[in-house]
Amino acid sequence: MVIGIDLGTTNSLVAYYTEEGPKIIPNRLGERLTPSIVSLDENDQLYIGRTAEERMQLYPETCASVFKRDMGSNKAFELGSKSFTAEELSSFVLRSLKEDAEEFLGEEVTEAVISVPAYFNDMRRKATKRAGELAGLKVDRIISEPTAAAIAYGLYNTDGRSKFLIFDLGGGTFDVSILDYFEPILEVRAVAGDNFLGGEDFTTVIENIFFERNKEIDKDSLSLKEKRHIHKQAEKLKINFGDGLMSSMTVTLNDKSYDMELTLHDYEKACEELYDRIRIPVKKSLADANLKLSEIDRIVLVGGATKLPGVRRFVAKMFKNMPDTSVNPDEAVALGAAIQAAIKERDASIKEVILTDVCPFTLGTEVVVDLGDNRYEDDHYCPIIERNTIIPVSRTERMYTIRDNQTKLDVTILQGESRFARNNVELGRLEVSVPKNSAGKEAIDVTYTYDINSILEVEVTVISTGQKFRQIVKNNETDMTDEQIEERFKELSYLKIHPRDQEENKLLLLRGEKLYSESLGMDRQDIDQKLKKFEIALQTQDKRIIEKERKELKEYLDAWDDKY
Repeated sequence: MVIGIDLGTTNSLVAYYTEEGPKIIPNRLGERLTPSIVSLDENDQLYIGRTAEERMQLYPETCASVFKRDMGSNKAFELGSKSFTAEELSSFVLRSLKEDAEEFLGEEVTEAVISVPAYFNDMRRKATKRAGELAGLKVDRIISEPTAAAIAYGLYNTDGRSKFLIFDLGGGTFDVSILDYFEPILEVRAVAGDNFLGGEDFTTVIENIFFERNKEIDKDSLSLKEKRHIHKQAEKLKINFGDGLMSSMTVTLNDKSYDMELTLHDYEKACEELYDRIRIPVKKSLADANLKLSEIDRIVLVGGATKLPGVRRFVAKMFKNMPDTSVNPDEAVALGAAIQAAIKERDASIKEVILTDVCPFTLGTEVVVDLGDNRYEDDHYCPIIERNTIIPVSRTERMYTIRDNQTKLDVTILQGESRFARNNVELGRLEVSVPKNSAGKEAIDVTYTYDINSILEVEVTVISTGQKFRQIVKNNETDMTDEQIEERFKELSYLKIHPRDQEENKLLLLRGEKLYSESLGMDRQDIDQKLKKFEIALQTQDKRIIEKERKELKEYLDAWDDKY
């Protein structure tokens, strides 16, 4: 049995697929949401979920929450005398969900599809996979939360073609994903996000207002238990806004009560900095997808924090469109993960969907820049596969020697968005030998090929000798053997043909060259501009741009043929 799990910052859910569609599995208390909280008592007994949440009010030093934000890091969470990583704490939550599912279904659960924020990097995704394995689950598939939500919406609520913007604001993370659904293909166009922005931050705003209004309270002298009490009351105030314009909270410290009323207007004004942070990934994703707001058909809200009235109004105002909340924002990701689990099991009752994804981070290498006067500067980043490029993909960049008699070139394999190489993550390194020659006379082609299984092949070809150097950067998410990887990259060899060398593009260029040779005057200039425009498109190696320009050039050349 394969289940779908939404491992959330604040709450987690588990779901399975039935003939009637995906269903949420209630936990042992009969609740659909399981708080992502872990507690350990003096007898080393673990408590997960609602019980741990209650213990947090009484024994906060024995509890941990919001640890998903630190997934993949070495941060230690102290629970009494014991210490745990976010990965280990997450495994406890996953094991609890697994046991609840087995009790509900009456059968053993061995495998799961687990969701993660779209902007989780490789390290965080690997940690999530390991957490699942520690919980006794086989985790073949990690799915992005917005993609899971889009599956839940796209397969059952869409007729024809539709472009979605998934606005996923959970307890601790924020993701924006733009997807294009055209049955049966669900194509991810762009992802962006903030791993440290979520509902918890909207609660923190209320806490800050409380301390600002009650300056006599020394925040630093409060015990952990007292801080948890204030946080709990702030959370209640936030939730109780509902459709009202006023909410209140009462905090009791040392037998003294502190009452605070807060208007929705004042609260939203205090949240402006958070809204500004939300705008950044939204703009980034639209720019990367090369889309305007007016081209988005549906804005889908996902994540518990999107239930806040202020957030919904902000989204409606920003997009000038009412967002879609037809699926419970708390449950959409888990339901989508369950559908993906059914797809994996090839459940006959499910509508088949083909998922395409994007590379969430730019992949490139370090280069030296010529400053002139025989001066060079290293540490510059040369992107080869840009973020949000549809995968699988292959891109090639040509590099040259900079010194006379240079015999070595170092190719550093990097991941990140900084213009400086040192600020990006190093994934690997290749040392390439080249023949001695004058500066700039020797060159190498650096080809990056990135697969849907998060495997990167780096192939370097020395132009003068044809000698090749190769390295595979394997993501630990994949269970593929070395032999399977080799076979996969053989299948993708067609991608390594540069667009300028692909037959259909060469044919168009030849037609254009022939037409140019047969023309005169202004016609020649016009033909030349059209060919240059297409050649520039070919240099981008971007499939979308090339297809658009190829269509325009073909129509232009066909029109000439129709004249004569």
